[in-house]
Amino acid sequence: MEVRFSRRALLAGAALSGVAGLAAPVHAQAPALSLRVGALKFGTLNWLMAAMAAQQQDAREKLSVESVDFASGQATTVALQAGDIDLIVTDWLWAMRRRNDGERMQFAPFSNALGAVMVAPGGPVKTLGDLKGRKLGVAGGPLDKSWLLLRAYAKATLGIELADIVEPVFGAAPLVSEQLALGRVDAVLTFWPYAARLDARGFARLVDMTQVITGLGISPVPPLVGFVWRGAIMGEKGAALAAFLRAAAATNKVLATSDAAWEPVRPLMQAADEAEFVKLRDYYRAGIPGSFGEAERASCARLYEVLASLGGPELLGPNAQYDRGLFMPVGE
Repeated sequence: MEVRFSRRALLAGAALSGVAGLAAPVHAQAPALSLRVGALKFGTLNWLMAAMAAQQQDAREKLSVESVDFASGQATTVALQAGDIDLIVTDWLWAMRRRNDGERMQFAPFSNALGAVMVAPGGPVKTLGDLKGRKLGVAGGPLDKSWLLLRAYAKATLGIELADIVEPVFGAAPLVSEQLALGRVDAVLTFWPYAARLDARGFARLVDMTQVITGLGISPVPPLVGFVWRGAIMGEKGAALAAFLRAAAATNKVLATSDAAWEPVRPLMQAADEAEFVKLRDYYRAGIPGSFGEAERASCARLYEVLASLGGPELLGPNAQYDRGLFMPVGE
């Protein structure tokens, strides 16, 4: 079930005052462009759009953004494929699979932030090898990309098949985090927002996915998630998509340096306390993408090879092949 709401209405008043002085006011004018964006209600895409509206970056582009709220990532992908929305944030492997099946998806980076393996501080697990005979919570299922990459990393660096020495406990990210807090698992492999929350609670990073990817000989580390849209809409929506990407980059530039710019975002972050808010903010900042050119596309190709060797057709589909045409260059 989807819920539609006006982003302008939600961010009126106090939200705008939180970034007073960050940007000159934009005089009211009828937007020339429009875009419908699907997002999870409390997902990080909504953080970006809240800041974008507060900074009036969309207005500068004469762009009207309608945000459509969804309860799950799968619901956003279904809506995108149906043409109910114009753009979502998802991983590029999903978009590549759709492209290989004949749906001409396009991708531009949203975040370079990656997850991590988190452990209790001062506990017995200090290396991946220490996980032998222990339980590892994994946010997702057996085909989760971070789990596959961690297995490849353990094989390359330690010569071990991680799946043979640990007991993986698969589940939703909030659930496996709580299992770690209760001591029911010895470590968790989770997405970056949940790693940030655990970090704020005193848990430690055993290994992060950036280290895993570079340990596999892949550099620069490419983004795994990004803005995805159907190539079929470029004729009608190409200018709006370009305007949105410019507004997103401008918004992130402010978020990277201004603490005040985070005030309109704070309610959406659902931080338990100030420490958690700061960790979430800093992890987001660390993942703000830069340029995305030939070197990054080459890294994506290498990453695709690694995942294909472990996930096979079940992960990548029956028509698996790397198509560099998926990726839109940014900042070249």
